[in-house]
Amino acid sequence: MPNESQFLYLTTRGWKTGKQHTIEIWFVGYLQRYYVISERRYKAHWVQNILHNQKIKFSINNIISEGNARIISKDNAPELASEVQKLMKTKYNWNEGLIIELTISS
Repeated sequence: MPNESQFLYLTTRGWKTGKQHTIEIWFVGYLQRYYVISERRYKAHWVQNILHNQKIKFSINNIISEGNARIISKDNAPELASEVQKLMKTKYNWNEGLIIELTISS
């Protein structure tokens, strides 16, 4: 996993406009998946896009992948949420917000 990069570029499709929307965001890799955190939680436009359409694209080190996104929480995956928070804290000294899991389509 190319986890040495600082940024992941996440592309979602606007749920109102249908246009692609790309953001630069911090990430960590864990167990063949990638995780990002929305500081604005559900208020972030890209999170709203994911809630309406889980199909996403993302790139790390110019390697583009397609896949799906889902929300991870202490309710639906407590051990995973805790591990992702630890990894983010170690890599960026920050880990507050809504965790989103990115899975590459096979």
